[in-house]
Amino acid sequence: MTVIDANRMREIEARYPEYFHRSFRQRFGGLMILIATLLYSLYAVWFFDLPKLFAEAHWERVGIYLSQWVSYEVQPELRIEDDGSIDIRYPRFSPLGDNPHPDWLVNNPDGSITVSISGTSRSVTVSKSETIVTAYGISVPVEVSSGAPKVVGPVPGWMTVYDDNVLADLGSAGNVSISVDRVKIRKRFIGWANFIFDTQSSFFDKPVGEVIGLIVSGSRIKPEQSNLSLAFDDIWNNSEWQHGDVWTKLFQTIVMAFLGTLLGSLAAFPLAFLAARNITPNRLLNQILKRFFDFLRSVDMLIWALFLTRAFGPGPLAGSGAIFLTETGTLGKLYSEGLENIDNKPREGIKSTGAETVLVHRYGIMPQIVPVIVSQTLYQWESNVRGATIIGAVGAGGIGLKLWEAMRTNANWENVAYMVILILIVVFLFEAASNALRHRLMGTKAH
Repeated sequence: MTVIDANRMREIEARYPEYFHRSFRQRFGGLMILIATLLYSLYAVWFFDLPKLFAEAHWERVGIYLSQWVSYEVQPELRIEDDGSIDIRYPRFSPLGDNPHPDWLVNNPDGSITVSISGTSRSVTVSKSETIVTAYGISVPVEVSSGAPKVVGPVPGWMTVYDDNVLADLGSAGNVSISVDRVKIRKRFIGWANFIFDTQSSFFDKPVGEVIGLIVSGSRIKPEQSNLSLAFDDIWNNSEWQHGDVWTKLFQTIVMAFLGTLLGSLAAFPLAFLAARNITPNRLLNQILKRFFDFLRSVDMLIWALFLTRAFGPGPLAGSGAIFLTETGTLGKLYSEGLENIDNKPREGIKSTGAETVLVHRYGIMPQIVPVIVSQTLYQWESNVRGATIIGAVGAGGIGLKLWEAMRTNANWENVAYMVILILIVVFLFEAASNALRHRLMGTKAH
């Protein structure tokens, strides 16, 4: 065992004072940060009133909206006529077409009609005097012969009685609204209805094998047009999903991002040389340009889009301009900071040979700054593909406007899901392409 005397201990303390004479900040800095984080978290809980927010939130709507992303509704309406007959009607743009005869709607021998909501466990049987709703293991009759619908027996929790109608909530399968003279049914199906061909298409509701046979070797449906061309037109001009318009708007979004980023980088590149202190020794010019970059960056791309849509009207021109202004500020700042951090030795060496300024920049600066320019520009490009979607919602064109229109209806959530998936695919592809191009230009291997 080694014994350290007092002199040796004082010598060690003098040699390593940072370990033996630590400041208050060094000793308690971590604890103070932890306490400050805890206090701020408590303040945020109080400021936003999170307990009340979570208690009053409509969590059930999350499941409803998510189900609407991957499903669609069919809404038959059964009207009880004065003579006791039941007339079946569908909305004008029903997913089933103009003359549907679904197998889940059955005409019974006694004149009543049974609609299967979800197999045999959830169904509705409508007659002239009563409607029987079967769900959750019980059958609940509702009389409709008097002035208002009346539930016979106890009212279950999934049923709500109003003054003039009774609403039966059948969960994700749909719901039933019962009044004296009509029964409205919402039946939900998993999937996207008529995604390929809409109800107006000659190929609507035909089996896949029959459609392929018509396209490959079938006789022409329209004498002036081949079946392949007709099928493509029907898909592209699908009235429900609007594939042609969606893909055109998606291409507009991509062009907006590319054009805005390209123009922003071209404008920022020469301005960055003037803003860099070590390249242009003019402090006034440096500060003016840097504040100009800050101004362009501080105004959000969405705000620029609002200004430009008022100036030029809605469309991709306003979107490209908004990205151009934002990227001029962002890339100008990044480029100038990259220039200020270069090693001046290669530049001074080339300048000592008597080379012109252009050659000094070309061989003394560019080899050092190109990796920064390439990396930052490609990153901003892929980021602007996402940004172009957002600014499209305020009128700058592109798929963002289509997405906003679909969301505003609060009914076409499957169309929203379709466009969101397209945007995700484009973002993933552009990110992969950007990474590959970045590594190729910089001479590194992608991981």
